[in-house]
Amino acid sequence: MNTGDQLIATLAEYKQLGIADQIDYGKFYLYSLITHSTAIEGSTVTEIENQLLFDEGISAKGRTMQEQLMNLDLKKAYEQSICLAKLHTDFSVEMLKELSAIVMKNTGSQYNTAQGSFDASKGDLRLVNVTAGAGGKSYLNYTKVPSKLTAFCQEMNERRLTLVDNKDLLELYRLSFDAHFQLVTIHPWADGNGRMSRLIMNYIQFEFGLVPTKVKKENKAEYIQALNTSRDQDSYEPFREFMFREHLNNLQEEIENFMQSQGGQKTEKVDRKGGQKTRNAILELIRNNAKISSTQMAEAIGINRSAVSKHLKKMQEEGIICREGPDKGGKWVIVQ
Repeated sequence: MNTGDQLIATLAEYKQLGIADQIDYGKFYLYSLITHSTAIEGSTVTEIENQLLFDEGISAKGRTMQEQLMNLDLKKAYEQSICLAKLHTDFSVEMLKELSAIVMKNTGSQYNTAQGSFDASKGDLRLVNVTAGAGGKSYLNYTKVPSKLTAFCQEMNERRLTLVDNKDLLELYRLSFDAHFQLVTIHPWADGNGRMSRLIMNYIQFEFGLVPTKVKKENKAEYIQALNTSRDQDSYEPFREFMFREHLNNLQEEIENFMQSQGGQKTEKVDRKGGQKTRNAILELIRNNAKISSTQMAEAIGINRSAVSKHLKKMQEEGIICREGPDKGGKWVIVQ
């Protein structure tokens, strides 16, 4: 089953259920993003502890000051990045350095090297070579970081511009995942590269009104392996595939939890009785792939093909969609 189609259908259901419209949902979702991002870097602060820390200033017992400052700094960086995203601020080396300075404000160190001094807490780019992970793989030579980071910003700005009017959800997510992969591969800073890469991925998602992607701490090993595989193969695909699956699984879990909290029990991705939920899911699939077949729609949504065909026929009769070309090789067009 196509992961992209599954994600589109799940996003349609997520939107239809109004999960993001709950009071304070955005705040707690953001706290979850922050908690899991810092947990990947070794923080043991929980979501509940962060809620108390962020909202009431209550320190978590048994947690180090370093861990708590890491979470507080990342919260401030996310708040700033969301403001910049709403303004559609272009990427620049200075913008990235400013965000990095917030991420590392209270936990960054000053380095004195043969090449000169630099301060991670001020967002300075590294002046040393770095290795990380199993086998001690080396990242890009520090002398090449400034030019690579400039090229990265230029590419991101160009790709963002092409998607402003053509809001293909899957392409937007691919862009955000590619930004994450490229930034962590360049590894511009001595520390904080993982947090910054996830923040920049979410920046693009906030900018285009997407549901932000969360990498759960329990999937850290798979996450790092996907990054390494993409790097070894010089291909975005392994990392993209992991991120699509991670996002899909997290959304499905969110929907399941929401349904249970409402006193219901989720058994399908959309209701079998059809209705507006199913129509919305079908229209979302068509928007992202005009040549999608009814069989593919049925697999993505989780209902049988005959039910999809009935919806397609009804929407054609109502002038909502039309079919251009033959059954095989043609495409769907959304009229309304």
